Amino acid sequence: MASTAEQFVERLLGAALGTIDVLAVHLGDRLGWYRALADHGPATPAELAGRAGGDERYAREWLEQQACAGILEVGDDGRFALPDGAAEVLTDRSSLNFLAPLARMLAGAAVQMPALVEAYRNGGGVGWDAFGEDVRESQADMNRPWFEHALPKALAGLPDIDAVLRRPGARIVDVGCGAGWSTIALARAYPEAKVEGVDIDPPSIAMAERNAEGMDVAFRAADAADLGEGGYDAAFAFECIHDMPRPVDTLAAMRRAVVPGGPVVIMDEAVADAFHPDGGDVERLMYGFSLLICLPDGRSHQPSAATGTVMRPDTLRRYAVEAGFRDIEVLPIDDFGFWRFYRLVG
Repeated sequence: MASTAEQFVERLLGAALGTIDVLAVHLGDRLGWYRALADHGPATPAELAGRAGGDERYAREWLEQQACAGILEVGDDGRFALPDGAAEVLTDRSSLNFLAPLARMLAGAAVQMPALVEAYRNGGGVGWDAFGEDVRESQADMNRPWFEHALPKALAGLPDIDAVLRRPGARIVDVGCGAGWSTIALARAYPEAKVEGVDIDPPSIAMAERNAEGMDVAFRAADAADLGEGGYDAAFAFECIHDMPRPVDTLAAMRRAVVPGGPVVIMDEAVADAFHPDGGDVERLMYGFSLLICLPDGRSHQPSAATGTVMRPDTLRRYAVEAGFRDIEVLPIDDFGFWRFYRLVG
């Protein structure tokens, strides 16, 4: 904690530099400049603009800023290069280290600052649609490698749940599926199952259908209340319960939708059990998502539980009990990014 004005000035300037870096990363990501450097090697401003498009003068300013920020390197020939480590983080969509979408998400949220100020002032919200494609796509792209590469192994390590999912003809529903990468990962891991993704956001369902083109996976734009009773052997909700204005209703719908004893699994943020001002970087990041996106989105529909991103285990437990479950169980899945898995019991 900064104890003097001078120390706090230093901290705020450091934060400003980080903000500039994040927004500059967003530019490089959206313009395809990182990809051009990763695929074709070092470039001058003119060469970069020639490869990927864009204005040469802006390319020079961006390249020099990136070098000053320590992201790019400059060779003796004046060409700018993207080191391998940064290339993985900024361009490798299959890597668990892929974080370029984080810059896209924060930039998309920043566009809505006037609406956020108004929401904070009057108690309203800013809905998912208002944040647009940058935020919608960024969440999907950031989660995709975890679903594709880590989720199958994680579920295989849960023998009782894995056995249900492996039954020929097992019916699995993925609630709040977004762009569908979690649904697609389930379908690939359990090819004999019938997997369906459901989301209330039609543009997300359109993205999911494009992402799953050629696969035997079903998607529909619907509320969880439309799931019916006993039609599924297992139900999942990946990183979405905290966004929902009425999470208890959704959990109750999932409980009704599965056959008796069918697993209901929730993946959500791995925040601490209780608030503490020294919560660390993960807590700070989650509060950032909550301030800028998740809480305003949740409050854009009324009535709202106003959960926010920082949904602690006791909060989910309370929601689960109100939805008719007996309790929640933290599943033994470790090292899965920022997330924790819960099984709802009873």
